[in-house]
Amino acid sequence: MENHEKGHTAMANILIVDDSSTMRKIISRSLRQAGLTVDEIYEAGDGIEGLGVIASGKSIQLILSDINMPNMDGLEFVKAVRANGNSTPIVMITTEGGEEIIAEAMSSGASDSIKKPFTPDQLQEKLGGLI
Repeated sequence: MENHEKGHTAMANILIVDDSSTMRKIISRSLRQAGLTVDEIYEAGDGIEGLGVIASGKSIQLILSDINMPNMDGLEFVKAVRANGNSTPIVMITTEGGEEIIAEAMSSGASDSIKKPFTPDQLQEKLGGLI
């Protein structure tokens, strides 16, 4: 379903990487409620799937990634994306209070982080400047 409105601001394609399908739906709904200019939302259940979506050549303007995931966690995912020379903004979504994990994600190339639970307003505030 293509959505190309004439004269509309650029729409962003967003990749959500989270092992919880429920959380992916919540994030997806929150993004739209936040009034962000979202076109396509791609989903991946872990870092390996996320890399697969990126490798498929889809145009993605923003990546939202959980930290705690099986197979390839958020930290490994950020490192792998950056190792491939990809500079797409990555925002870590986490329940972790652990500042060390956030600090490591940031030093590995993450752009920002947001803690669950969050509101659409918080998403707008964090992501509005990135897309």
